[in-house]
Amino acid sequence: MANTLNLTITADVLASEADLTPAEAATWQAAQAATETSHSPYSHFQVGAALLFDDGTVFQGSNQENAAYPSGLCAERTALFGAAVARPGRRIVGMAVAARPAGGAFGPANPCGACRQVMAEYEQRQQQAIPLLLPGPDGSIYRFGALSDLLPFGFDAKDLPKVR
Repeated sequence: MANTLNLTITADVLASEADLTPAEAATWQAAQAATETSHSPYSHFQVGAALLFDDGTVFQGSNQENAAYPSGLCAERTALFGAAVARPGRRIVGMAVAARPAGGAFGPANPCGACRQVMAEYEQRQQQAIPLLLPGPDGSIYRFGALSDLLPFGFDAKDLPKVR
């Protein structure tokens, strides 16, 4: 006989940008601005991500597409990988993602599975939750307490075999 496992994902649903703290608002606006650097000639879907560091600075990334489709990279991973190189040792204390059709209005968007995996591992690397802001419908904003909230059964180092 099978047992049922129920999962609950909790997020604050904010009515608008006016409900963000000043630091969140700066990160949110940086994610929106990052969509301007998107290279998305195939999907025409511009995605921006912004990371807030413990020193108050913000680092941005955007989706970068390639004619060999799997060779492109999502905004979330562009930001995280770039920050790891440009800002080694800095703690990430917040993240925001924004998306829109080319030149259009911002709207809902969620990180893909690969991005969720990478995002969860960055929390593990720094041993601290990273709050996340995602766009919801009708101008609302979802505030998650941790990136890993989006990946309840994530794969991490403890799942790998031990190497001698």
